[in-house]
Amino acid sequence: MSEAAFTRSPVLKPIGVLGGTFDPIHYGHLRLAQQAAEQLTLQEVRFIPAGEPYHRAPGLASGTSGAHRTEMVRRAIGNNNLFRVDTRDLERGGATYTFDTLVGLRSELGNQVPIFVLLGADAFALLETWHRWRELFDLCHFGVAQRPGAEAWRERVGGELAEALRVRERADAQQLSATPAGNVVTIAMTPLEISATAIREQLSRGASPRYLLPDAVLEYIVANELYLEGGR
Repeated sequence: MSEAAFTRSPVLKPIGVLGGTFDPIHYGHLRLAQQAAEQLTLQEVRFIPAGEPYHRAPGLASGTSGAHRTEMVRRAIGNNNLFRVDTRDLERGGATYTFDTLVGLRSELGNQVPIFVLLGADAFALLETWHRWRELFDLCHFGVAQRPGAEAWRERVGGELAEALRVRERADAQQLSATPAGNVVTIAMTPLEISATAIREQLSRGASPRYLLPDAVLEYIVANELYLEGGR
């Protein structure tokens, strides 16, 4: 899809896209989504559990089934009307590519609704390793979460991506509602050092990760015996 496919449009409320394995989902994911929704004036944030991320070896996408991960997301977002679960990547099967996810969203939403892919600064710095990464700018904006004191993240962006960031970064997120794709904006992010890997490790040794993730998610994990050493 070329840039010519998009024309400047009346202001439309954008949507956010937050993809990941969510294995398990935790407060870091939820806080990013909430702050992005407020700063970018999003009409909704779609949590899209990954199928088989192509960066990982086959069979190692997640230690937990898509059904379990989806249910944990549903329980985590609860009654937040800004959030919804989108299972398209699990239903499609095979390797998960953000490009394919966005093409599917464009087919559903049309070419004029602004779409923001939400991600951390570390993930954005690796964008050049993503499938058809240059074409992603034809399909979405990027909302890059920056923690206080982490202003130097741009210095880790190199190659073609550094030039793309130079010409595409915008300071005013509100201006982007008039265009559907093509820019990068920073999201001020509360510093929460929470890791799904660390949560799984704690659970595997019998420690409690309470207050790192919603109680509804922890209750589901316990009830289904997820992340136990040698367990499901």
